Amino acid sequence: MIEIKNVTKKFGKLKALDNLSFNVQDGAVFGLVGSNGAGKSTLLRVLNGVFQEDDGNILIDGENVFENQKIKDLCFFIPDYPYFSNSDTIEKNAFLYRKIYENWDEEYFKQLCATFPLNKKQRIINMSKGMQRQSALILALSTRPKYLFLDEIFDGLDPVVRQLVKKLIITNVTDNNTTVMIASHNLRELEDICDHVGLLHRGGIILERELDDLKLGIHKVQIAFNNDINDDIFCDLEIVNKSRNGNLFNLTIRGSEDEFIPKLEALNPAFMESLPLTLEEVFINEMEGAGYDINNIL
Repeated sequence: MIEIKNVTKKFGKLKALDNLSFNVQDGAVFGLVGSNGAGKSTLLRVLNGVFQEDDGNILIDGENVFENQKIKDLCFFIPDYPYFSNSDTIEKNAFLYRKIYENWDEEYFKQLCATFPLNKKQRIINMSKGMQRQSALILALSTRPKYLFLDEIFDGLDPVVRQLVKKLIITNVTDNNTTVMIASHNLRELEDICDHVGLLHRGGIILERELDDLKLGIHKVQIAFNNDINDDIFCDLEIVNKSRNGNLFNLTIRGSEDEFIPKLEALNPAFMESLPLTLEEVFINEMEGAGYDINNIL
């Protein structure tokens, strides 16, 4: 389990993380979203002991992370720009990781190398951005981490490889109870794979929930009437957003369908349809409802 307790991290006068608190349960796939400068990458580095928090505590399996080799052996972090030296190859890095990581899985490493279309002996710095990420992921998964931290892992990957990466992440979560935290700007990618999401803004967490609960709590409805209708007809509903084109209304409603569908049906509409919201739409409505300027967040 990951416990983040009132964590603050400063760089000079800048607070990259500001009294941040939330937990990530074992076996979760946690999506971390937010604008540039929100603190996502800093948080991942603090979680992995690259940076030490200035205030608060980061606990993984109940222990502090910074300079704790026992905990670091359970973790693997792939940054937004994975670092490789000029001479590094997949094969050369695997030789090193075999000696560092106690849980190194040689058979899984061979399986992954056969799965990804990469040359183990090619210098990684000569590969494309997407291929460098694939190389880093092969090495990361072969260490069989209990905690896997990924920063913009889908950036630069083609659609086929993106699906492969998602499948591998889910397989590791299912088979090994791996806990995964993914920082990304691409909400559509996270929607496919995450069961929990958190939104960072200016170093603090605005929203942290299970994805299913988040989606079930807000809906988009199209409803039309044969007769002229006054806007106040929906006064008994918790309307987050509303637009109108003649007698056709587009509503965003907070609450469960069991609560608001009977109320809408009682209005005798000519047509009504409840539509699922994307993760991006959910966040936009949640943030606007909380009074935030969404243009400064996503």
